[in-house]
Amino acid sequence: MEDSKIATYFEGKTIFITGATGFLAKVFLEKILRVQPKVKKLFLLLRSTTKKSIEQRLSEEVFGTELFRVVREKSGGADELTSFLSTKVIPVSGDVSLENLGILDLDLRDEICRQVDIIVNSAATTKFDERYDVALGINAFGTVHVEQFARKCTNVEMLLHVSTAYVNGNRGGLIPEKPFQMGETLPGAKISYLDINTEKKIVDEKLKELQILNATDKEITRTMKDLGIQRAMLHGWPNTYVFTKAIGEMLLEKFKEKAKVVILRPTIITSTYNEPFPGWIEGIRTVDSIFVAYGKGKLDVFVGDPESILDMIPGDMVVNCMLAAIAYSNNKKSGGDLLVYHVGSSLRNPLTYDDMKWIMHRYLSKFPFLDNRGKPIKVGPPTILDTMASFHNYVAIRYMPFLKTLRLVNMLFCNHFESLYSNASRRINHAVRLAELYKPYVFSEAIFDDANTENLRRECNMDMNALNFDPKCIKWEEYFMNTHFFGITKYVLK
Repeated sequence: MEDSKIATYFEGKTIFITGATGFLAKVFLEKILRVQPKVKKLFLLLRSTTKKSIEQRLSEEVFGTELFRVVREKSGGADELTSFLSTKVIPVSGDVSLENLGILDLDLRDEICRQVDIIVNSAATTKFDERYDVALGINAFGTVHVEQFARKCTNVEMLLHVSTAYVNGNRGGLIPEKPFQMGETLPGAKISYLDINTEKKIVDEKLKELQILNATDKEITRTMKDLGIQRAMLHGWPNTYVFTKAIGEMLLEKFKEKAKVVILRPTIITSTYNEPFPGWIEGIRTVDSIFVAYGKGKLDVFVGDPESILDMIPGDMVVNCMLAAIAYSNNKKSGGDLLVYHVGSSLRNPLTYDDMKWIMHRYLSKFPFLDNRGKPIKVGPPTILDTMASFHNYVAIRYMPFLKTLRLVNMLFCNHFESLYSNASRRINHAVRLAELYKPYVFSEAIFDDANTENLRRECNMDMNALNFDPKCIKWEEYFMNTHFFGITKYVLK
């Protein structure tokens, strides 16, 4: 890779990365350090906590992870890597939800503004039903704060913003790589114009109202979660996450006057396909939660359209596209528009929900999870409920009689079984809520066009051996059986 255009481009560059402890940011950081150690500086924005300093978080949550094993080996060991990183990597205490990104050190802030060439904004909260105030603060107004900070950077060449393909909501058919217009809503919206300032006002007023009522933290969280879903659906989006990410995209519109803006929209990100090694992942993601629940015997039916396309893409392919987009898009004329790249597989290498459920069954039949006694958990053949109505009927027939009986027993024994009844009721309600939240993904009719991404692949054809982001090369059953599910078992479930 030393002679590639990608490596040449990043030599001597200074990069500022937000969301540095996130999965994608870590894979991006690892790749940069591995293929271009002559990068000048890497400023990493991290939030300190009451228990950990940013230096501790960087050491434990980033460089101390298995992901950096190859970089450690290449540099000669942990001590050598630490010495190398001390000259390249600078942790920055801050928070994208605050003005000036919460960077209080004025000298450091000025240093970043003077030196930075590239800004990568990957900070986000990805919970589908996040509190509306939190999601707006990070996903929407956090983007504003990044953009305002970028305007102060004298030499910035590009701002790459990591979004999601699902900002397109529930739309079906071929979805183009098209930027949002300010105030745009989606089909099915009950409001024709999205006024972002109004949304902020609604949040502030609701929080003030809850404060006057002396609401508990739990009540505030529940209310703000419900408010986010309500506001999202009112404007045509299915959940708070994709709604606030769409707002964030809109708020980047004016920055194209100063420097290049690239919006990268990956689909469902899965474990690494090849680099730095196959199968590395952190956390349980959309489809993975179904896999884990099925493997643990907590899920015996699948809800969704069997023919729906599950659009997934490995994390290292997303990062390779990020690198290519930065290096190759910098010389492009954007024509007054933001450059948008969809990174997914639904168009070029589709995988159906029906195929996926059988791959899960084959894996768990061959490599079953173990229960608390160390005994294999047997999974039955998967059954798909292909409408939400059939799912609600299933819940009503299978669980509601038990819940009613438990409620009656609790009443007869003077609330002696209140805890048991509450836990059962909460678990059933949680399952129903999750099914509703995942509905847009398991009933999706969208195919994400990737014409811009395909053109980018063609442009960096000479670098493709070291920079592969072509989903056509993925053999899905082989990848899930030998790489992804193994990665979840090893790195997430431990």
